[in-house]
Amino acid sequence: MREVAVIAYAQTPMTRDAGAQNEVELIMQVVHQALDEVKLNQTDIDFTCSGSCDYLQGVTFAFVDGLNAVSSVPPINESHVEMDAAWALYESWLKIQMEEADVALVYGFGKSSPGELRSIMTLQLDPYYLAPLWPDSVSLAALQAKAMIDNKMITEESMAKVVKRSRKNAKSNPNSQLSGDFSIGDLLSEPIFVSPLRKHDCSPITDGASAIILATKEKALSLCRNPAFITSIDHRVETAQFGYRNLTSSPSIQKSSEVINLSDYSIDAAELHAPFSHQELLLIKELQLNEEVSINKSGGVLAGNIMMSAGLDRIGSMFNLIKSGKVRTGLAHATSGPCLQQNMLIIMESKNE
Repeated sequence: MREVAVIAYAQTPMTRDAGAQNEVELIMQVVHQALDEVKLNQTDIDFTCSGSCDYLQGVTFAFVDGLNAVSSVPPINESHVEMDAAWALYESWLKIQMEEADVALVYGFGKSSPGELRSIMTLQLDPYYLAPLWPDSVSLAALQAKAMIDNKMITEESMAKVVKRSRKNAKSNPNSQLSGDFSIGDLLSEPIFVSPLRKHDCSPITDGASAIILATKEKALSLCRNPAFITSIDHRVETAQFGYRNLTSSPSIQKSSEVINLSDYSIDAAELHAPFSHQELLLIKELQLNEEVSINKSGGVLAGNIMMSAGLDRIGSMFNLIKSGKVRTGLAHATSGPCLQQNMLIIMESKNE
């Protein structure tokens, strides 16, 4: 296996509404910033891969417009996934493993403000049995939260503690959308949004884009002072039929944990892609993370959720922690689909002594 590392990461400020800025303008910001960080040009990139959702723009093959943000003439080696850009990173990692590339650019973007995101995401569901019922993403998450509460796995207070920690950690993240100091009492006094969820239990509508650059070990060490090496990576998917799923557990997380030998690592910090507060608690349980592991130092997606890039941001946030020397070994998690249906786990490490 070739050693592959993250060497650069850029993210736009996460905002509720990017206004007149279109997707290409958002992407250009982060692509140029990531390239400048390691002093590369687009011609130095062997493979480019993006992650987005055409439903957000309402146009078939809308992701093609995003290529206007990179130099695609003359033609470049490029691909796209209709998923969170964390899966674009996985495809790029595979390209490097197959020796078809040494340096790869990955970007993800989403402008969620123009439509009603919770209803748009219903289009991800089974088109015959579930989508016609039009259950929105928040209502499905509420079913999961209620099941966890009924099973005495969590309480509304423990969910509020997740939000409190997220907002507090986000104060140190200059790109965060929501941050500040809140008391548990104040959070629990807010009205119910979709029972048992309050609005603060749900990740906010966010516009933005993110980019990451991957490279082989030789390239990484020559371009970055402290790259974050991808030691292990795995992703799994659970059935799309809710009737066959136990929403209070995650077999895909459990299996991926075994595959990457998570128990063999001493994890300093974890960046978990949990769009809802109760899902962070479920992830901590399934990953068996102890209290010594710092969770979502960036604030996580409850502090800002760029749809189709939030998973990539967890990887980027872990890179920032490793690059700064604050973390030596970290875990990044990405999810896609309703109620943590698809999951990816990535172990990232510093090789510096």
